[in-house]
Amino acid sequence: MIEITIGLGIALSLILSETLGVTAGGIIVPGYIALYLHQPLQIVITFIVAVIVVGMIKLLSQYMFIYGKRRMVLALILGFLGGYISRNFIFSPIDNLSLAVIGNIIPGLIASWMDRQGIIRTISVVIITAVIVKLTVMLISGGELNV
Repeated sequence: MIEITIGLGIALSLILSETLGVTAGGIIVPGYIALYLHQPLQIVITFIVAVIVVGMIKLLSQYMFIYGKRRMVLALILGFLGGYISRNFIFSPIDNLSLAVIGNIIPGLIASWMDRQGIIRTISVVIITAVIVKLTVMLISGGELNV
């Protein structure tokens, strides 16, 4: 079902992008977020890292020329670094509680789109799209919540 979730996320993200002109943090992001809807803390941590990355890009862009591919690659690298830090240096006081971001490039993709279309709009579209994907997968799987 992971493949179906990612595929539905890609399809729905493309439809929203073409019809409404908003992107859900990159075309693969909704599927990955949908896979982790049962772990809201990881989603929050992922968005926090993405917002920090956006802030760092805006700060760096005051001193450097960062545009186009450079801006996107910088967002991906900083998001990857934020994910690495969250996985390896931030520990949860509760054993089964993860404070790691989702995926390796997801925070950077989200940050890149936050930089382009705004933080609130990006978070809103990502959450709405992920919930629609999760509900669709639940319908396909006969109502199973964690597939």
